[in-house]
Amino acid sequence: MNADAGAAPVAQVSELSVHFRRSGFRPGDTTPAVLRAVDGVSFNVAAGQTVGLVGESGSGKSTVARAILGLQKPTTGSVRVFGVDVAHMRGAQQRTVRRQMQAVFQDPYASLNAFKTVHDIIAQPLQVHHLLPSRARPARVAELLSMVGLDPQFADRYPRDFSGGQRQRIAIARALASEPQFVVLDEPLSSLDVSIQAQIVNLLLDLRETLGLTYLFIAHDLSVVRLISDEVVVMYAGRVMERAPADDLFANPLHPYTLALIGAIPLPDPETRRVAAPIAERASGSQQAATTGCPFRTRCAFAKAACAEDPDLVEGKPRHFVSCHFWTEVREKSVGTI
Repeated sequence: MNADAGAAPVAQVSELSVHFRRSGFRPGDTTPAVLRAVDGVSFNVAAGQTVGLVGESGSGKSTVARAILGLQKPTTGSVRVFGVDVAHMRGAQQRTVRRQMQAVFQDPYASLNAFKTVHDIIAQPLQVHHLLPSRARPARVAELLSMVGLDPQFADRYPRDFSGGQRQRIAIARALASEPQFVVLDEPLSSLDVSIQAQIVNLLLDLRETLGLTYLFIAHDLSVVRLISDEVVVMYAGRVMERAPADDLFANPLHPYTLALIGAIPLPDPETRRVAAPIAERASGSQQAATTGCPFRTRCAFAKAACAEDPDLVEGKPRHFVSCHFWTEVREKSVGTI
């Protein structure tokens, strides 16, 4: 779905940093006293667009999501949703934004209250936001269950009566109950079987088209991200490594980390080969992120002395941004990646 270029972004993440002080830190420890979970991240999510936020575990994706949802206060920088600074919203303004912005979390076994029926779980947003009188809620719950592909007769059952994929459909129905415009999907597929993942992706695509939704889709599986995203933001160690339209990023990645991630995507045809991912060939020594300069340089085949200095996020191609001193070399290597 193409966003209106003239429309204001639904979400604006500007130089967002979230730092945590390590517990039990003692003078002389080799690890830093402060963990920079997110470090200067910026991107926009336009209306009607799906932005995929990708990276391996520990890259800071979920911390960005929590900051957008107002569940984590930024250390520096800002997050604006519908033009409102999320960290400083209060009262009626907060209630309005929270109604328009909902979330679907990673583990449907943990995100649903085991002691409430499906009806009560889905009806709760209707009650909290005073959207419908109590007598009208059962019909709306039935409508939402049908919308996500579940039998409305399931409304009186409990989460324990459902499979993981069905529970995630219930979580999606709950998120849709307040009629949001923007939905943050934080690894919604990672705990599901592959066959069920495909069903949930198709459901999300259908809902986006039918309801005109805007998504931030967080995942570590690039093959799924490619199916659903208009734009992709690649994170590593709390920073943005690359940001580009999805088709362009997958056809011609400009960062060594992105190239490695794409190279790791399984191919259905065993005779087809991609460009080898340099990280698998030449990585040596410490596999931890560097604390100075480019955080990926300790694992990067393209790393040189200049990588000890922080690279800027530059526009290597129109609308294609990359944080790498040697992105032109990566561009030559990545031709024919897909």
